[in-house]
Amino acid sequence: VQLVESGGGLVQPGGSLRLSCAASGIAFGIYVMGWYRQAPGKHRELVARITGGGSTNYADAVKGRFTISRDNAKNTVYLQMNGLKPEDTAVYYCNTDLYWGQGTQVTVSS
Repeated sequence: VQLVESGGGLVQPGGSLRLSCAASGIAFGIYVMGWYRQAPGKHRELVARITGGGSTNYADAVKGRFTISRDNAKNTVYLQMNGLKPEDTAVYYCNTDLYWGQGTQVTVSS
């Protein structure tokens, strides 16, 4: 199983980024996919999760700003992040079952 994230970077407060996670080696369509993040000195935390059927749930800190989606034909899960804040700065990880991607850095700073 391989999960490869992309789309991180440096953005100003209020800006947007879209993260992608391409999965291989799994029957993608039946797995719950999640995005987690870990800021320096903090524990890794759930950001958003989506079932194979498209049901979603979000951390309170990102509700209304972030949107998780998936394209089962492309074995890819996305995280659209709008209204970014400095406190969103973290390494963002894609997850399914016991598997993790390598992470992608998101930095929100002016």
